[in-house]
Amino acid sequence: MTRPKPFHKLLVANRGEIAVRIMKTARAMGYGTVAVYSEADAQAEHVRMADEAVCIGKAAPSESYLKIAAIIDAARQTGADAIHPGYGFLAENEDLPIACEQAGIVFVGPGADAIRNMGDKAGAKALMEKAGVPCVPGYKGENQDSDRLLTEAKRIGFPVMIKATAGGGGRGMRLVSSEKDFLNHLQSAKSEARNAFGNDIVLLEKAIVNPRHVEIQVMADKHGNAIHCGERDCSVQRRHQKVIEEAPSPAVDSELRERMGKASIDAVRAIGYVGAGTFEYLLDGDGNFYFMEMNTRLQVEHPVTEMITGLDLVELQLRAAAGEKLPLSQSDVSYSGHAIEVRLCAEDPSAGFMPQSGQLALWEPASFVRVDHALRSGAEIPPFYDSMIAKIIGHGSSRDDARRKLVSALDQTVAIGLRTNKNFLSDCLSHPVFIDGVATTAFIADHGEDLMAAEISGEARAAMIAAALMRAGPSNRLTHGFYTPLRLARGDREFSPIVQAFRNGVCHVEMSDEEPLELCVTAVDGNRITLELNGAVRKALLWRDETGVTVHYQGRSYDFLDLTFQPTVTAEAAGGDGKVRASMNGNIVLVDIAVGDRVEKGQKLVVVEAMKMEHTHASMVSGTVTAVNVTKGMQVSTHAILVEIDAA
Repeated sequence: MTRPKPFHKLLVANRGEIAVRIMKTARAMGYGTVAVYSEADAQAEHVRMADEAVCIGKAAPSESYLKIAAIIDAARQTGADAIHPGYGFLAENEDLPIACEQAGIVFVGPGADAIRNMGDKAGAKALMEKAGVPCVPGYKGENQDSDRLLTEAKRIGFPVMIKATAGGGGRGMRLVSSEKDFLNHLQSAKSEARNAFGNDIVLLEKAIVNPRHVEIQVMADKHGNAIHCGERDCSVQRRHQKVIEEAPSPAVDSELRERMGKASIDAVRAIGYVGAGTFEYLLDGDGNFYFMEMNTRLQVEHPVTEMITGLDLVELQLRAAAGEKLPLSQSDVSYSGHAIEVRLCAEDPSAGFMPQSGQLALWEPASFVRVDHALRSGAEIPPFYDSMIAKIIGHGSSRDDARRKLVSALDQTVAIGLRTNKNFLSDCLSHPVFIDGVATTAFIADHGEDLMAAEISGEARAAMIAAALMRAGPSNRLTHGFYTPLRLARGDREFSPIVQAFRNGVCHVEMSDEEPLELCVTAVDGNRITLELNGAVRKALLWRDETGVTVHYQGRSYDFLDLTFQPTVTAEAAGGDGKVRASMNGNIVLVDIAVGDRVEKGQKLVVVEAMKMEHTHASMVSGTVTAVNVTKGMQVSTHAILVEIDAA
């Protein structure tokens, strides 16, 4: 039993949509709110929303959001008597609740012992085995010698998973299919884990082929009461990071839900857990489930659980932290309908999901679904943090109702100024495998070509529409009927539409290998355009900046570089000149060459970390290194020349 310790002002030790989400509930419950922010987030939405805000350091997480002393100082400075860690950065760092206790501040989350025990994946598996929770066979020993790990991998049998014991979010995780690839993947996983968590210890697991990823949401108070709130299916992933989540799972019936829920509650009681937590399981085709890990925090995907249960999980967290009893028992938890969530990310799916940073010029979320975000038009997306910028959640009476509503919401969401995965998400939701509810963790890997083809197939038509609207749209009202050639580029594809525009808003567009297009612009309201095409009145949005144009049409957004007045792109500009350029803003984490080294085409030279992911930069030519312009730890901007090579 514990005596309640009420608090009055809550500091959220996180940023972006996470902080905004928590502050909304805190404010509704009558708590004052305090934001912390890095120098890069000075104008961020969570800073604007909070009652008070304190700058805690520079842009890099290690110099701001991961600085526990600075966060405690910010709480003291503002009189905050409780700290919520959000669901990232410090949410699973045992040092924060210890520091809170020493400072007399309430920590909204489990105790340090629970975080420590469950944060170490190897130790967590041992505890779960002791509690009777089924676990995946593997190796979780202290010996991290490469040869020993290879021996254990061969004993387990390929394919195996390498996992950082201190990690999460797919960082430090690799699937290894054969013995010959093991050591390279091991080195890569350890490097990524070291940079992300300051700890490169890994464990090995037998890879369950094509499983479902299903998790159970739990909540417990300080009085020994615990409930589960059903399951979520998080099977649609890429790079081991979740893309689409839903509740309930299409693969779980009431009997399996009861078994998984009971195992999770038994585990909660075995470790004396308090607060919100999530047990993550792999589910095979025969209904067998295996413990993977426990996240000792609220999850990114918690809204789907809230939508089907009607519970506010942040409110329950705050009440548990204040020492209150849970206001409901297991029999009070009920489920209504179905909910699906997609993660809108600033990334380019056509370029291997390359993270994007820069200004979000125009942001208009759909109005009829839940959208968790901290965005506004003109917001800056920094390169230092996760690429997820919003979550869009559809809820309906059935799974297909929720799915259709979410597809419609994506169609009506406008996110212009940098690349996002909006179109990709819509294509995933519309794929027959997802519609049938049978997607596993292999969904994107198995159907990636289909999903990419859906995007590519629309590019040429979008280029023709963009070209027409550029000539007859808001900035080009003086048209003359002459043929005007344009050059538009998207990724490695270039389009050359020829436009004939007339004063009455009619545009005729021709482009090789495409059917001619004729449309008529009937109204222009700023960037919004009404047009007639193929006998129907339609609406489009055209956005232009100094480098190109974006057209939002029939629910899809396509951005193009305008190369009309630019010289033709040569092989040299694409890297054939021996200059290796940064593909994004980021931090240099590895420089693998020196001046005078001989390199081969395709050889790894530099690794850039951006938005918590590592990106290898390789040579486009064979030759001798003449200049290395970066060192480990340096921040670089997009297109900065990292390495120069003489290909003679």
